[in-house]
Amino acid sequence: MNSTVYIAGLGVISAIGNNVAEHLAAFEQEQAGMGDITLFDSIHKHQLPVAEVKLSNRQLIEMTGLPERSSRTTLLSCIAAMEAWDDAGLGNTSGLRTGFISANSVGGMDKSEDFFVEFLADNNKGKLRNIFDHECGSMTEIVADKLGIKDFITTLSTACSSSANAIFYAARLIRNGVIDIAIAGGADALTKFTLNGFNTLMITDKQFCKPFDQNREGLNLGEGAGYVVLVSDKVMKALNKQPYCMISGYNNSNDAYHQTASSPDGTGSYLAMKGALQKAGLQPSDIDYINLHGTGTPNNDSSEGIAVKRLFDPNYPPMSSTKSFTGHTLGASGGVEAVFSALAIKHGLIYPNLRFETRMEELPFEPEKHFQSGQNIRHVMSNSFGFGGNCTSLIFSAI
Repeated sequence: MNSTVYIAGLGVISAIGNNVAEHLAAFEQEQAGMGDITLFDSIHKHQLPVAEVKLSNRQLIEMTGLPERSSRTTLLSCIAAMEAWDDAGLGNTSGLRTGFISANSVGGMDKSEDFFVEFLADNNKGKLRNIFDHECGSMTEIVADKLGIKDFITTLSTACSSSANAIFYAARLIRNGVIDIAIAGGADALTKFTLNGFNTLMITDKQFCKPFDQNREGLNLGEGAGYVVLVSDKVMKALNKQPYCMISGYNNSNDAYHQTASSPDGTGSYLAMKGALQKAGLQPSDIDYINLHGTGTPNNDSSEGIAVKRLFDPNYPPMSSTKSFTGHTLGASGGVEAVFSALAIKHGLIYPNLRFETRMEELPFEPEKHFQSGQNIRHVMSNSFGFGGNCTSLIFSAI
């Protein structure tokens, strides 16, 4: 079975907005979400900018109705997943098999950090319930329960390609008749552990990041969640709405080069993009916009750029890194940027690569600098490349 898989609903939360409409406004106004650390105490406060969601845990709890002990990753996941589900307008899904395929990389790390602050000061203190949902799968199960999904539930964690792989997997499940509907994507919250870890790797920028710029110095960590509702052809025909687009291609590759770095020649990136094009039955010239992984690190942007050059030279489509708005949302980035890709097709959008100034010396192309609307966008490629060389490209196509 190899039927069309449609995108029927979108949901997203990040540093530039709490829903789809707010993100569209932020893009049009070219307004980034980076700022100082406010969520936790850190020695990097006032030194490393981050891209925080502008809602407290208390506000997120009130919006979701989840318990007080819920991790921030769970809360962000729930917000975006509920928006996507409502947007799809599926109504009564009895008799249909529904899945929740979700991804994250930090799990309930924030709650564990809170626990250990108290416990290390006094080992008679600290609430063990705060680390009960530490592992990544707990986030998925809690949100699936909230949504009433029971047919198929699973969690993926492949670093920064996690939620792209969740969407990839969901599409395959639907194509092969395992399920009829899937909410797929991912979430990640900012934590001390991740901030300290990325800083130790010396890949964070003390200024707002500038992906694909010759003078880039690193990334800004962000947080958020992004989900798409994927449906089979049968389900789409029964809905009283037009789909945003379809997912036409996807591929995962691994260059097996390094635990935390991409291969200098962009092998994994190239194979992921090439494989996605083959799956979609498209040529490089068919792509109208590339949502670059574009973290802003010297290694990533050079590796990805070389792969783009190898595949698309000499005719390059418009491209940009939306991480210049949202920061790098880690395991959520593939889901967040899948939402942006679907919106690009639906509304004819090309997103700007904020703060870009100087073309990279090794590349013959540069990213887009300004927001554009009303464009004819038929096919969008979205790249998500993770630690361990795990590289995934998704292709979204107009109907």
